[in-house]
Amino acid sequence: MKTVKTQKSKIKKIEFPTPFKLDVACGQSKTPGFFGVDIAPGEGVDMVYDLENFPWPIPDNSVDELVCNHYIEHTKDLIKFMDELHRIMKPGKQALIRAPYYNSMRAWQDPTHTRAISEATFLYYNKDWRVANRLDHYPVKADFDYGFGYDFAPDWAMRAEEARAFAVRHYTNVVMDIQVVLTKK
Repeated sequence: MKTVKTQKSKIKKIEFPTPFKLDVACGQSKTPGFFGVDIAPGEGVDMVYDLENFPWPIPDNSVDELVCNHYIEHTKDLIKFMDELHRIMKPGKQALIRAPYYNSMRAWQDPTHTRAISEATFLYYNKDWRVANRLDHYPVKADFDYGFGYDFAPDWAMRAEEARAFAVRHYTNVVMDIQVVLTKK
């Protein structure tokens, strides 16, 4: 049990489950079997907390699995957000992040989005890449390996792999969302 101060400054005891599977910014669609954190109270929200306030009231190296659906494009400070994910996750554990793809209309239709997300976004959160590219002076603590996949627009989903690969590089609105799997080093 951990005592936390929630968004409304109320002190309350929170019991984090074991294993600790966390849904960051779960909204009204919490992943089944996960502990949900969101700024707004609602069905499925286990802890009300403003995720823009760092550090989060979650212990270091405590999260076994993490999902974050359609929030990363909203955060005002992506470096702090990624460093916080790294802080709370156990080494070797994974986070699944979904976001609108950078060249999809979905990335820009919502006026609360602060950035677009691409595969290259996550390079900066890998220490070896930062060192190799002489960017290790960046104020980033996170160190993740990552892989990614795409959610294709319906008219591209069943096309040949070669056609989709070409389209991803050359056309807009082919990929709706990017799915990234981060593994804490």
